[in-house]
Amino acid sequence: MSKSSKTIKVDYLARVEGEGALYIKIKNNKITNLKFKIFEPPRFFEAFLRGRSFTEAPDITARICGICPIAYQMSSCHAMEDACGVKVEGQLRALRRLIYCGEWIESHVLHVAMLHAPDFLGYESAIHMAKDHPDLVQKALKLKKTGNEIVTLLGGREIHPINVRVGGFYRVPTKSELQELVPNLQWARDAAYELVRWTGTLDFPDLEQDYEFVALRHPDEYPFNEGRLVSSKGLEIAIREYEEHFVEEHVEHSNALHSVLRRDLPPSPLSKGKGDPHPAPSPLKGEGRGEGKKRSGEMSGNYFVGPSARYSLNFDRLPSSVQQAAKEAGLGPVCTNPFKSIIVRSVETLYACEEALRIIGEYEMPEKPFVEVPPRAATGSGCTEAPRGILYHRYRIDDHGAILDAKIVPPTSQNQKTIESDLWQFVPKNISLPKEKLTWQCEQAIRNYDPCISCATHFLKLHIERE
Repeated sequence: MSKSSKTIKVDYLARVEGEGALYIKIKNNKITNLKFKIFEPPRFFEAFLRGRSFTEAPDITARICGICPIAYQMSSCHAMEDACGVKVEGQLRALRRLIYCGEWIESHVLHVAMLHAPDFLGYESAIHMAKDHPDLVQKALKLKKTGNEIVTLLGGREIHPINVRVGGFYRVPTKSELQELVPNLQWARDAAYELVRWTGTLDFPDLEQDYEFVALRHPDEYPFNEGRLVSSKGLEIAIREYEEHFVEEHVEHSNALHSVLRRDLPPSPLSKGKGDPHPAPSPLKGEGRGEGKKRSGEMSGNYFVGPSARYSLNFDRLPSSVQQAAKEAGLGPVCTNPFKSIIVRSVETLYACEEALRIIGEYEMPEKPFVEVPPRAATGSGCTEAPRGILYHRYRIDDHGAILDAKIVPPTSQNQKTIESDLWQFVPKNISLPKEKLTWQCEQAIRNYDPCISCATHFLKLHIERE
């Protein structure tokens, strides 16, 4: 290797959950090879589920992630209820949104203030940052605690909750128990608004991408649990059609499957006549609102799930006060700079606080904490919006409720190809940077996605080779 060649190696990428590596080879100031590797061993949760009762799925899948267990519980519940032909409505449905609010608050704030902010402020970690920015860290910890309090009350405990079940909850809170959360949530709403404003003042690298955003879209709400799957380039399908349009591929350099979007299918007859009366925006090409049509004759490719996708496809579903806060922070209705995802997560934190207060204000304790879900031989699908993006579950059960087959597609595995795509675009623009700064910004580009690598299959080794 010549004297001008450089090798950059980061043994551990801090501030992500999971183990992985990034390899970049540069020759004559051009990238010749780039691989985002996930080498953590597979965890076999889908195999663990086979033979277990359908009622056990929420408790088993909650162990997949300590940061977003609610997402796994909700997706499994919706899939089982879909298989059994049961729909949870009313106050039980509202409580599901409320516990999701808690998870979004604690997860987003952890990422924004503890994992991502050090990148923008030039610190190795939140511990180093706390010396100069104690107020930011202290407020973030209190905000995160507010989210944990919601999860603890509704879930039974804040880590791997045990109160969620197919059909609802084992126990529901009283009105007075929920009212006790209100003072802290009111403080959290104000603190989240300040967080939105603060993130808007950060300096962001220039990286605007023509993404295909994918998220749930609901006719009336900013999505948590329900809706149709839409994209910024015309996809609009029912959740049960997910596997017709999204496929997982094995790549040699990753133990996690890469999820890609098929673009070689004609419009599905299952979705005809069932479109959103207010279709999802197709804003990336200035088209205003799309018509919910699918593409045909195209090859498969990467897509983008998570806060930026949700926000860009559902901006009009946010309350006007939250929309205004986003505008004040410098966001438009669409965010195509992945580094600005830190603002979007702050906006969603503000929304979660507002939504939690709304739900608590309208709460009436239901007569029963759950609806009965008798098993039947069937296949059911569920997809909810984890903090990091859509989380798809599909189960096949027999008439006794035994799980015969399971499929789980986490958000990070869906974003892997997009993370690689970002780096292919970002590195050439910054190739003249000193190796320490380029390494730092490559790590930051990955952290934009708040990757939960352990969900997808834990540190990141970075190796940059120059010739």
